[in-house]
Amino acid sequence: MSQTVLIFGANGQVGRELQRVAWPASLTPVSLARPEGDVTRPEAIAAAVAQHNPVALVNAAAYTAVDKAETEAEAAFAINRDGAANLARAAAAAAVPLIHISTDYVFDGSKPGAYAPSDPVAPLGVYGQSKEAGERAIRAAAEKHVILRTAWVFGPYGHNFVKTMLRLAAARPELRVVADQRGCPTPATAIADAIAQITAALLNGSTAYGTYHFAGRAPVSWHGFAEAIFAEGQRYGWPVPKVHAITTEDFPTPARRPANSVLDCSALTAAFGIMPADWRLGLIDMLAECRDEIGANFAALSEEKR
Repeated sequence: MSQTVLIFGANGQVGRELQRVAWPASLTPVSLARPEGDVTRPEAIAAAVAQHNPVALVNAAAYTAVDKAETEAEAAFAINRDGAANLARAAAAAAVPLIHISTDYVFDGSKPGAYAPSDPVAPLGVYGQSKEAGERAIRAAAEKHVILRTAWVFGPYGHNFVKTMLRLAAARPELRVVADQRGCPTPATAIADAIAQITAALLNGSTAYGTYHFAGRAPVSWHGFAEAIFAEGQRYGWPVPKVHAITTEDFPTPARRPANSVLDCSALTAAFGIMPADWRLGLIDMLAECRDEIGANFAALSEEKR
């Protein structure tokens, strides 16, 4: 008999992929969006848990507008801190594990090497602060939890760097992209698959609860990532703009970004056997899936210019 894994945040990049990933036959994912899955409302969470009787909860719900968070701190903390706390309390009450997605933005980026899960946190902006507060709330409320920090997420759904670069390339022959921030692009599909594997392991008796990192293999700068995107797009005949490398100072934003977002994923591999994702293969798969959509956008913009 199949058991239910209850997923909150159905409409996000990872939330959408959690509905498509290959779960074990014994587990059935049930995804909730607002209002049924509103993590800021404890009564909504309680009703969902009572209805579905899940064996695990997954929190893919998040406020992710990094720059807007600087002026919308209340909204960011309501979802990223209070929502996480609400789910942790619900998971503890139901005696089921909670798998929660967090971020590289809990670090300030000053470390020379890759960040381990045990490294001190020091978020630079409201978004990172709200996510770090959510982590602390989970640890305080639910013993059975896995916090999975990831970075530079991209995929077919929602807003992400890959889609932004391709949209800009359709309109501009030259782009300026930051080259002094480094990180690990991570396919949303790979994050979803990792969560499915972690959930199955916990339900099969693993007690490897705690905080882990999962990200793409081979760090790169935003500039390098942009060049990889356009190089892959060439196979479809898409425009390839000239990409100029600039510094963070050349491109000021409301929220400060960590200069180093590289995550050490070895603890996750040791605990669950999950290897870092190959982000280049993930990029190839994403562009193949979105080929018609992106091609249509290029064609439409080209027609507008005539």
